[in-house]
Amino acid sequence: MRTLSLPLALTARISPVVVLAAAGWVLTSGPAATPAPQKASAPQSADQPSSDGGASAAATTKRYSAAPAPCGSIGAATIKSLVPGAKTAGKEIPSTDPALRRTCSWNALKGYDYRWLDVSFEITESDAAAAKSYKENITAKSGGGTVPGVGDAGYSVVNLTTEDKQQTREGVVMIQASNALVTVTYNGSDFESKKAPATDEINKGAIKAAKEAVAALQSGQKA
Repeated sequence: MRTLSLPLALTARISPVVVLAAAGWVLTSGPAATPAPQKASAPQSADQPSSDGGASAAATTKRYSAAPAPCGSIGAATIKSLVPGAKTAGKEIPSTDPALRRTCSWNALKGYDYRWLDVSFEITESDAAAAKSYKENITAKSGGGTVPGVGDAGYSVVNLTTEDKQQTREGVVMIQASNALVTVTYNGSDFESKKAPATDEINKGAIKAAKEAVAALQSGQKA
């Protein structure tokens, strides 16, 4: 078998970039008002909610406190099916904050067929923050469709690229589950035919991995 050199796009591949969201607070103050004559105020009932308590609770709702171990989120049988020849243990990508962002990768060249699978978890501060990030992400990757029945919201898109006459087809599945975001990237190339796997193969593979990743998230530690 002759030695194959991988296309530049694959050998130079980097792990997915996680966009960090930061929140800011604005403090306002005004002139002190002249104190009015003191009146006895009626005591608040113990079961009476404060006027803004419901809104505050909704803004900070979250289910998950930490990202699960990504390399254990996909079953060995699925890895063998989607990435033939890869070590099922996978390789975790270093993170600046492993509690909140973790990614695992599997890749292998078997014969002339190359496959790459990434699974990433990101834990945000609230459901609202995750929903906002999810909407921004799917807007940036237009042309796909919804993935029903997984998490709170799901989206899948598949694209074909060509470099030096070599085709690569890549599928990306993004899932929002409460305050967590799960992203699966799956791609493949055939270095003999220069063709890429079929759209259906890549899309179904990415969705299968996403379902397993979300199941691992839901069965793990919760806030």
